[in-house]
Amino acid sequence: MRIPHLTKLAVAVSLAAFSTTAWAASADDYKAAATKAEAAMKQAHTLKNEWTTTADEMKEAKKAADAGKFDDAVKHAQEAEALASASIAQAKEQEKLWPEAVVR
Repeated sequence: MRIPHLTKLAVAVSLAAFSTTAWAASADDYKAAATKAEAAMKQAHTLKNEWTTTADEMKEAKKAADAGKFDDAVKHAQEAEALASASIAQAKEQEKLWPEAVVR
């Protein structure tokens, strides 16, 4: 009785893996990811909490896009967006917490 369920699960996992590996990023995918990353980076800049690693990831994204490696470019742009979002969250958290750190 367990074997048919495991077989169905194996087939489902195989199909899911095939569908994710068949996708290849395009220049438009990179542009969309880069736009989102740059917007997050701009917000982090406004909050005066930019991380240097974010800019490094965007440089790698642009370098990969220039080389036509859009899969890598999208990954780097998404990583840059994640880093910028984390720096935004850090800035907002610290804004709330700093009064507790002040010696009275």
